[in-house]
Amino acid sequence: MRTALVIGTGLIGTSLALALSGRGVRVHLADTDPDRSRTAAALGAGTEEQPEGRVDLAVIAVPPALIAPTVAGLQRRGAARAYADVGSVKGGPRRELAGLGGDTASYLGSHPMAGRERSGPLAATADLFEGRPWVLTPTPDTETEVLNLVLELVALCRAVPVVMDADAHDRAVALVSHAPQLLSSLLAARLGTADESAVRLCGQGVRDVTRLAASEPRMWLDILAANPGPVADVLAELAADLEETIRSLRALEAADEAKREGGAAGIEAVLRRGNAGRERVPGKHGAAPAAYETVAVLITDQPGELARIFADAGRAGVNIEDVRIEHATGQQAGLVQLMVEPVSAPVLIASLRERGWSIRQ
Repeated sequence: MRTALVIGTGLIGTSLALALSGRGVRVHLADTDPDRSRTAAALGAGTEEQPEGRVDLAVIAVPPALIAPTVAGLQRRGAARAYADVGSVKGGPRRELAGLGGDTASYLGSHPMAGRERSGPLAATADLFEGRPWVLTPTPDTETEVLNLVLELVALCRAVPVVMDADAHDRAVALVSHAPQLLSSLLAARLGTADESAVRLCGQGVRDVTRLAASEPRMWLDILAANPGPVADVLAELAADLEETIRSLRALEAADEAKREGGAAGIEAVLRRGNAGRERVPGKHGAAPAAYETVAVLITDQPGELARIFADAGRAGVNIEDVRIEHATGQQAGLVQLMVEPVSAPVLIASLRERGWSIRQ
């Protein structure tokens, strides 16, 4: 791939343009908002100049409802050898393109499973896709050259290609991406009317669950409008689970001991099903999740403290597998949770204590 055209210079479009430009591909940028394409170009993502002839690959990074008409328009003017989109919904745009008379053989739907709560070109980064799954949805009529060019795009962005059926992809992202966004927003919305005394008690658990609620509403409305059925199916199943859980909780308030026992059994069943589901979430490097030991260390909010604790762990010969920080409300301190292999935990604890760190068991 020597040349590419990126239509849409938001977070995803600008990020992949930065990755391609950084690896020697000449990238042409286009956006309905000239300020966005100008910003992306200023960041080094490519040039706003129109390509002189056909580019090797046109990448369409626009809202799902605009994918098919954008691809069809590019195809009519012969803008590229191959066309790919990076939208989060795959089945609908392909069917719409066929309905518009577009060439489905030169088009391949794809979806990089990466993103941030922030949007726009200023949030973009060339390493956004590194190590992340990138779904490809070829069909029997997809041209080999098209598939190879999109695979090259994935490789240049250092992502991991995953081949799926388009409709299966849409059902999958409804469960692992779209429904979680709505659930995060629903819980965060409860905080909007909560008493201030309750909000002040928010800890890391609430921060984790509501992180997605910071996302751009307009962008998510576009996504959800393109995949409403599968998302509604997931939420309907969750609603049934919630109703059963509510009944179990009410039973815990009953005077009858048998009802309380039944309520407790219902709640335990939900929690155990949650344990089982959580264990299926891929762990580090996509492998099966590992059972790490958590070493919690009190840390002050001072420059260089995180670097110092990581350096001290390195001196102890311990690899930090993952890390989380829980901030103390109203104080310049918090807990840094270091996830390590169980056999390494005693070594790390002893070493950090020797160096003056305060360990919280």
